[in-house]
Amino acid sequence: MAKLFGTDGIRGEAGTFPLDASTVFTIGASLASRMRGRLGRDVRFVTGRDTRESGGWIERELIGGAVLAGAECTSAGVMTTPGVAFITRAFKFDLGIVISSSHNPFYDNGIKAFLPSGKKIEEELETEVEADIASNSNGAAEDPEFKVDDERAAEYRRAYLQHLSRATAEFRLDGYRIVVDCANGAASDLAPELFRSLGADIIAINCRPDGRNINENCGSLHLEHLRKKVIDEHADLGVAFDGDADRSLFVDEKGMIVDGDAVLWILGKRMHDGGELKSGKVIATVMSNIGLEIALSSRGIQLVRTPVGDKYVLDELLRTGAEIGGEQSGHIIFPNESLVGDGMMTALRLLEAAGTGGSSLSELSAGFRRYPQVLVNVRVAEKRPFDEVDAIRKASAEAENLLSGSGRLLLRYSGTENLARVMIEGRDQDEIEALANSLAETIRIELG
Repeated sequence: MAKLFGTDGIRGEAGTFPLDASTVFTIGASLASRMRGRLGRDVRFVTGRDTRESGGWIERELIGGAVLAGAECTSAGVMTTPGVAFITRAFKFDLGIVISSSHNPFYDNGIKAFLPSGKKIEEELETEVEADIASNSNGAAEDPEFKVDDERAAEYRRAYLQHLSRATAEFRLDGYRIVVDCANGAASDLAPELFRSLGADIIAINCRPDGRNINENCGSLHLEHLRKKVIDEHADLGVAFDGDADRSLFVDEKGMIVDGDAVLWILGKRMHDGGELKSGKVIATVMSNIGLEIALSSRGIQLVRTPVGDKYVLDELLRTGAEIGGEQSGHIIFPNESLVGDGMMTALRLLEAAGTGGSSLSELSAGFRRYPQVLVNVRVAEKRPFDEVDAIRKASAEAENLLSGSGRLLLRYSGTENLARVMIEGRDQDEIEALANSLAETIRIELG
């Protein structure tokens, strides 16, 4: 049986398996019947989607299958991923289903489901859905009867925006000039409305979705246009979202990028100083720069690393009781607020930190130095565990000894190719390049 669920639901090219009409219909029916079996009663689902042209028909097929299996379904229309998660909890739905593939191009799409807690569905349920897909006995509805209730969707939208506004208490954005890049995605209407309602002067860009321009040379993967606009408009800062707005990246008033690592530094430090970081921990992935670890350590804050993926960050947040965690890509989670990353919430928290301290974003970033990084890919014939190869183990130990306290080595295999990846961070560019190339050559000799 094929494994279809990844760390962020099911993703693929819209119209092809597993996002063809028949399979999507089956996914809806499976989720409804399996949830009914678990809860022993009728179930209520809410769906939301980003702005891809395939979102409408995927939503119709999914709801068609779910209704056939006895679920009551309603749609929030175009809504961010964290917005759907909030609505699921606030309006007491049994499952929230997001139709999006985040930062991917328009021809891709995806399906991910949240429980009212904000956690994604458990692996056991994913396996059951995959088994139902394998049997695929439901077929697809010829023309699923579904229409978004605009009045209800507007109610959900208002509730979500009010929830965000309350997150920063009495703080307002009067006097701030902000460039907002919505990636032609789910935040295209929501983000400008939110920031304007709090008093900010907003220059909104890439907020006219046409179904195909989502993430196209814009948003959190393409910050060059935002950097120029911030400088040209003499703005206080810029913020860029991805297609479903669960992450955000920033540009300071000087046009410099403020990524997820810098955000974790700014907000982790602020929470620590304010007594909110009771755990003394910030959670990040193995990809976060060593500079973040060193900066946090200087303030007595421990950085705890996880594998790449917001799922692993969330698991560690819940395991340790930490109050903030995230990824370099800008996916930040405040578990006391929500178990889902929210780009607009992150932006508000960052703006609040700047406003209450009377500091610019560049001033807030001070104290965090991004260390040089080198990544070398080595083609290998086999993916043996590195610690089982004496020469590699010895070379790695020597490199780590040289980097001790001022750098970091990360060895890993590509998940999709026969490649070993050697990543080294440290203070001196020439030194880490020499170390990385030496270790790469050892791997090439032993495994190439």
